[in-house]
Amino acid sequence: MDIEIFGNLNNPNVLVIGVFHGDEPQGNWLIRKYFSENPKTKLALIPCLNKSLTRVNSNGVDLNRNFPTKNWKLTERNEFFGGEKPASEEETRFIINTVEKFTPDIILTLHAPFKVVNYDGDGKNIAEEISDIIGYPVEANIGYPTPGSFGTWAGVEKGIPTITLELDEEVNVEELEKPVFRIFRMLEEK
Repeated sequence: MDIEIFGNLNNPNVLVIGVFHGDEPQGNWLIRKYFSENPKTKLALIPCLNKSLTRVNSNGVDLNRNFPTKNWKLTERNEFFGGEKPASEEETRFIINTVEKFTPDIILTLHAPFKVVNYDGDGKNIAEEISDIIGYPVEANIGYPTPGSFGTWAGVEKGIPTITLELDEEVNVEELEKPVFRIFRMLEEK
């Protein structure tokens, strides 16, 4: 497993994660472009967690259902399969170790396609600030069950405000650059 992490690796306040789902590549492009233009960023950046080109990783596991939460459960093998057991995947363990090492104050994950700003834990105020920048509505609930989700693990159970920014997949990623970079700059000031 070769997951890149760059940016501020000395006690960062904010961790940004792209591509939990391999078929949502926008985060990878945006994070890499931001870092190339802002190499002294205060953010810790993981551009691509899942290198497959499908929702699930190479083992057929939805990484966003593989975290050791109180609501994790063994499900059928489909595109939302959370693994045979919690934290069974290398990528999941990498994120758990990264969060425990850095203890960030805020976590932002970049997803697609719902055009909403979702939050877990005490992230409503940050979600509203992000919404003001990008124009997407704030949603406390994504609308369907997410057992074993990263947001539940980090935001609810670990108490770290965790924002899931669901980007518009119907526009060219270049059109997302301006608002997402404004969000990154705002987070750098936190």
